[in-house]
Amino acid sequence: MERFAPVIPGCDFRRDHPPSSALKFHDHSHLSYCTNIHPAETWAETEHMLQTHVLAVRDLLRRGDHQSPCLAPDAPFAIGLRLSALAARELLVGNHLAAFRDWLAATNCYVFTINGFPYGSFHGTRVKERVFQPDWSERARLEYTKDLFRILAAVARPDTGASVSTLPGSHKTFAADESLIRQNLIELAGWLDVLAAETGHDFHLGLEPEPLGHFENTAETLAFFARLHADAANSDIIRSRIGVNYDACHFALEYDAARTSLDALSAAGIRISKIHLSSALAFDPRDPAAVAAIRAYQEPVYFHQVLLRDSSGEITRFLDLPDFLTADQNLRDFEEARVHFHIPLDAEPSPPLRSTRSHASAVLAWRIDHPEACRHFEIETYTWAVLPAALQRPVEEQIAGEYRWVISQQEC
Repeated sequence: MERFAPVIPGCDFRRDHPPSSALKFHDHSHLSYCTNIHPAETWAETEHMLQTHVLAVRDLLRRGDHQSPCLAPDAPFAIGLRLSALAARELLVGNHLAAFRDWLAATNCYVFTINGFPYGSFHGTRVKERVFQPDWSERARLEYTKDLFRILAAVARPDTGASVSTLPGSHKTFAADESLIRQNLIELAGWLDVLAAETGHDFHLGLEPEPLGHFENTAETLAFFARLHADAANSDIIRSRIGVNYDACHFALEYDAARTSLDALSAAGIRISKIHLSSALAFDPRDPAAVAAIRAYQEPVYFHQVLLRDSSGEITRFLDLPDFLTADQNLRDFEEARVHFHIPLDAEPSPPLRSTRSHASAVLAWRIDHPEACRHFEIETYTWAVLPAALQRPVEEQIAGEYRWVISQQEC
């Protein structure tokens, strides 16, 4: 396998190349990558990002670059858009929305989903807990999310459905008032139901469980939705309009088996709004070389929660990677540690580090068995800019490689 070199010991990535006969993603679903990997906070910056990075990725997938193309020359290209609150407001003013719609038509691209988790700046500054602000107890979060759906109502194709992913209510450290969270979500569901009737779009919001979120694993998600459904005057509207954005990295961090988790969510009548295809770092915390290698992933922008599991299955959580590395804790009893650091799907870290990529594979295997359970899929590896420098490759090449890996998993 091809290997980056020279690199930080224990941190080089092995890139796996799928067979050249890789099939395209099944036609009844929609696969994109999330543009939150590219810095863009204003609408002008977002336009530039779309015209450069996004079209470059599209063209790489069409060319194939010594592998079979993943995208036919005349096939439409799906965009998983990230818009800050500022960019969304700017897009809704003047003729920006009409111009964007024209650009989509001219480039044979379409938008079916928007990442509405990060409200404000998401690159080049300390994000960490700020990515949860404002949370769903605040009207600002509700109004921002409505703006995103207003944009989808104008640009999305009626046959694709239209989803927005968002935070899991709040962050545990905020001690948010859950009754306000549920109240705002119920208001949004009713508003979306009216908008859907007016436009013909299937609108749905996906709450994205994340370590130390207001709800973070399968059990907490089931309990939250049970309370949400019980609170609603019309639970059918909630079931139709409010669901889960299942992030493979996040549920792997919680040590929840993909098939068990997805089956449980579906059985509870919780809509799988969107699936994020993503992978996290993992290592043996008893191995000093592994602990030394993971230090290379400390950086000041994003939360990198660490979850350790002992032989009894009990999980110990650290808010961030530096908290784990400076903790005075006996690690002898822990068998596994997983770190919330998204790494490329087509890469495997070399020993002593490893990844949770098998969880993403299990999600895609479940999808083959349940083809109608979810139609929205998004590759989300937003950490390109904070990967150790020796591990970075041109961002468009990384994204194209991740597409090829996903498509290779769907061969049957």
